[in-house]
Amino acid sequence: MHADLTQQSIRTDLAIEAREMLIGEVEREIPGVAVQSEDFTDFQVTRVQITTPEAEKRMGKKQGQYTTLEVPGLRQKNTELQEMVARQFTKELLSMVQLAEDSSVLVIGLGNWNVTPDALGPRVVKDLLVTRHILKLQPETLGEGFRAVSALAPGVLGITGVETGEIIQGLVEKTKPDLLIAIDALAARNLSRLHTTIQIADTGITPGSGVGNRRLAISEETIGIPVIAVGVPTVVDAVTIADDLTSHLLAAIMEQAGPQSPVFKVVQSIAESDKRTVMAEILNPYGGRLMVTPKEIDTLIEDMARLLAGGINAALHPAIGREESTKYLH
Repeated sequence: MHADLTQQSIRTDLAIEAREMLIGEVEREIPGVAVQSEDFTDFQVTRVQITTPEAEKRMGKKQGQYTTLEVPGLRQKNTELQEMVARQFTKELLSMVQLAEDSSVLVIGLGNWNVTPDALGPRVVKDLLVTRHILKLQPETLGEGFRAVSALAPGVLGITGVETGEIIQGLVEKTKPDLLIAIDALAARNLSRLHTTIQIADTGITPGSGVGNRRLAISEETIGIPVIAVGVPTVVDAVTIADDLTSHLLAAIMEQAGPQSPVFKVVQSIAESDKRTVMAEILNPYGGRLMVTPKEIDTLIEDMARLLAGGINAALHPAIGREESTKYLH
């Protein structure tokens, strides 16, 4: 009998992590999941394709393509690296979408702008080049190489009293874009992936799923047009961190004191029980849903928002893409 991630309480929005957890616990390869990795000097690109209903169930992710850029150096102020990653992000985004020259695109920045770890989407929208109104009123101002792009940060249910998905449905019905790009903050399984990882998916997104607060899904099935989801992990579940700590502690005691140590037996009894339930009870004052984010979150969000906005601008506007492609030639 195969395990699947839908039966587990480990929170991750990253397909690459879902696959890693299954490989670690079950087998080396997962039927219905194709993986391709490409190594660059300072980062790695991993493309995960989920092709069968069985694989969808076991991974806990919809069938489709998930591309992940892992860039450990993104936490540092490295402008050259950020530019390299932005260019690669543009390429990966364009490989997922089929856009005609006259295609129109709606970009939605999901999240709560009043909560910094959840403000990635609204911050990206702030830096986008929106052109729909200009192309309608004064197209000669821009010239060639620009598509009709509109953008909105609709807020969250707690602010507006309206489901974000309902707002988007109404907006799509009225403005009739050809493509929707949704940007959101994600939850990761691994601390090392916070603010160093970008995921692009052609399966849509469920706002709030990373923090256990699932809303109406935003996907082609619900919206009626193709949806590309772009996300960056900004938080990790505290229960997951405690879970990892227990495992590392058990390994360290085993190495230094051996399996007969009383301390080892105590920690082992915790590890072999339903430890996530125990840790959730410890975190009960927070409803068992305490999320952890880095202290330099403000700077990290701003840097990542600029990177994503630059990459999306270059992908959606060929004129900007051409400029970027020649800017770095020597």
